[in-house]
Amino acid sequence: MEIFKLKNFTRGWVAGNFEPAILKTEDFEFAVQYYKKGDTEKAHIHKIADEISVVVYGQFQMNDEILKRGDAIWLKPGDEMTGFECLEDGATAVIKRPSVIGDKHNIES
Repeated sequence: MEIFKLKNFTRGWVAGNFEPAILKTEDFEFAVQYYKKGDTEKAHIHKIADEISVVVYGQFQMNDEILKRGDAIWLKPGDEMTGFECLEDGATAVIKRPSVIGDKHNIES
């Protein structure tokens, strides 16, 4: 068994086709990400990858929805976009499939 520290990985991404990674694979990406109230992420789409985000704890506004612990969203590739604001300290678990470098496309406001 190997033990790793999440802080040693870029924004909590621990598996995927990038470095550093615990598991380097083109099949998927996985992250656990922690946020503070007021943190935001710009609206973006993925043209190739599916993305599932699960709220582990806290509260987030994604698009026009308020998501809480136990809520999950599935963004399909193409024109489904999301950005978010963290409404209270929280964490998400995110999986993307496949792992494609450069597939995050920010939407200009």
